[in-house]
Amino acid sequence: MKKIPVLILFCSFNVEIIAQENQKPVFKWNVYTELYYLYDFNTPENHKRPDFLYSHDRSNEFNINLGYIKGSVSDERYRANLAFAAGTYVNANYSNEPGVLKNVFEANAGLKLSKKNNIWFDIGIMPSHIGFESAISKDCWALSRSILAENSPYYETGAKITYSSVNDRWVLSGLVLNGWQRITRPDGFNRPSFGTQVMYKPASSVLINHSTFFGTNHPDSTKQYRIFQNLYSVINLNEYWGLTIGFDYGIERNPMPDKNWNQWYAPVIIARYKPNANWATAARAEYYNDVKGVIVPVSSTGAFATAGFSLNVDYLPFVWMSMRLEARWLQAEDPIFTRDNKPVNNNTALLFSTAVSF
Repeated sequence: MKKIPVLILFCSFNVEIIAQENQKPVFKWNVYTELYYLYDFNTPENHKRPDFLYSHDRSNEFNINLGYIKGSVSDERYRANLAFAAGTYVNANYSNEPGVLKNVFEANAGLKLSKKNNIWFDIGIMPSHIGFESAISKDCWALSRSILAENSPYYETGAKITYSSVNDRWVLSGLVLNGWQRITRPDGFNRPSFGTQVMYKPASSVLINHSTFFGTNHPDSTKQYRIFQNLYSVINLNEYWGLTIGFDYGIERNPMPDKNWNQWYAPVIIARYKPNANWATAARAEYYNDVKGVIVPVSSTGAFATAGFSLNVDYLPFVWMSMRLEARWLQAEDPIFTRDNKPVNNNTALLFSTAVSF
C-alpha cells in the first residue's frame, strides 16, 4: 500500500526526535476553510471555469475552494507538518495524483543541520518555492490567483536545504524534486528535477525573490528539458500602500529529434491599499503569453496570449475571518473562451469569498 508511509514517516520522525532531544516540542493545529460563489458572465453549461484556472474553478454555484486541517510540531532542531485538504482547488490541481495523495496538502519533516548556523534539511511534500501567491487566499493580496501563479507549481515533492543569514536578510535554498508539481511520477519519468531560491531583504519593507526550476514534465525518452525562472519583489511603500511586481520566463525543448526551444513569459503587478485593520483593496494587471502551448495547450480556436485586470475589496471583521469581493476581466488575442457555444476572446467574472482560519 502506498497510502500509509507518509503518516508513519511523520509519526516516527516525531517520536524519535522527541526522545533524543528530551525536550517539550511545540504542537500546533490549524483549520482553514474558504467558501465561495463565482458568477461567470459567459455562463458555461458545465459550471467550469477556463482550463488554465485551478482556484475557484466552479462557476454559478456555491462551493468550497479549499479546506484543510494541519498539525505541526517544532523545536530548535526539528520540525514537521502534516495537512489534509479538500475542495474544488484540490479536485482541479491534484487530479493526476493517485488515491489519498490527492488530499495530502503537506507532509514534510525537517532537521536543523548546524547548531551555530541556521541551515535546515527538509524532505516531503512542501509548498512550492516558486511565486508570491499560494493556494491559501487569505495570504494573497488579490482574491483570485494570477494566471502565472495558476500555471506554475503550487506544491512540490523532494528534498531541500535552506540557509538563512543571522540578520534574516538572505535566504538561500537548493532543491531536488520529483518534477514540476508532482507527488508521484508517471511511468517513464526517472530523471530528477532541480530548483533554487534566493530571497533578499535589503530593508524591512522590501523583499526580492528569484526562484528557478530545471527539469522536465515529460517522459525521459523525449528529452524535453524545461528551464524556468520566477522573479518578484514585494514593496511596502508605507503603512497603507504596497506593491508587488512579478515576472515569469521559461523555455522548453521540443521532443527529440527536434532541438528547437519554445518560450513563455508572464508579467504581473499588484497594488494594495489597506487604510486600517478591517478593510483593504487591491488592483492587479497581468499578461500571460504561451503561444506555443508549453503550459496552456493551444486550442482549435487559437493560442494562449491573454491580458487581465482585477479589482477586489476585502472586509476583515476578525483576525480569523475575511470576506472578499472581486471583479475580474480577461482579454485574449484569440477567441479561446466560449459563450453560448461560440468562441469569444474575453471573459468576465465576479467572485465572492468567505474564509476562516483557526
